[in-house]
Amino acid sequence: MATAQRVTQTARTPSDPQRAEARPRNRNLFKTGDRLEREEFEQRYALMPHIKKAELIEGMVVMEEHVHYDAHGNPHARLIGWLTHYAWNTPGVEIADNATVRLDDTNEPQPDVMLRVVAGGRSRNDEDDYIDGAPELVAEIAASSVRYDLHAKRDAYARNGVLEYIVWRTLDGEIDWFALADGEFHPIPADQNGVIHSRAFPGLALATAALVKGDFATVTAALRDAMATKAHRAFLASLQRQAGG
Repeated sequence: MATAQRVTQTARTPSDPQRAEARPRNRNLFKTGDRLEREEFEQRYALMPHIKKAELIEGMVVMEEHVHYDAHGNPHARLIGWLTHYAWNTPGVEIADNATVRLDDTNEPQPDVMLRVVAGGRSRNDEDDYIDGAPELVAEIAASSVRYDLHAKRDAYARNGVLEYIVWRTLDGEIDWFALADGEFHPIPADQNGVIHSRAFPGLALATAALVKGDFATVTAALRDAMATKAHRAFLASLQRQAGG
């Protein structure tokens, strides 16, 4: 990443006027469908400050289209609110929105939301302030991007060890929650009350239909009940031990 940072500085403040003219400020150095390795993807991305979100999924560039309110923006905010409530009540767990994740040489996604264990977890915040490795849980809003969120991206997350994957298919009004087993994602069934319970994060539970409908009282009650269990208290104790507390 240091190379990319040096190139970025040269591109923005070139000493040669001809070089500045040859590299327009808003020039796109890749487009959706281009095939790149991660290192080259990072170098080109660093030269495109006007692009706010681009991902490398199984070696292919995917650039975000216009973000719609009902299809993406509002559901995204709902997921963040639910996961933030859990993270704030679970010290040692952190939530992040659209942070770059270095998974492997052909995958560098920016998940809509992630939840990760800080001390002793499966990922780390590296020297470039990127996440290196697989977060324990990733959640994506899949409106128009369903073709790769539930296929290529899901495969990349599974292969790299993401433990749980949530996909909100907003055009279908459905939320899928998968858990990793034997290298593949399998759906986690809901309980008799329509609540799905995380296997990676004790105390994390979601009333999926309620979240889709905007029934936040039911969503909050289900989460509060799950965080009041012995399993969540035991998880809090283990996180404290891992942090050296």
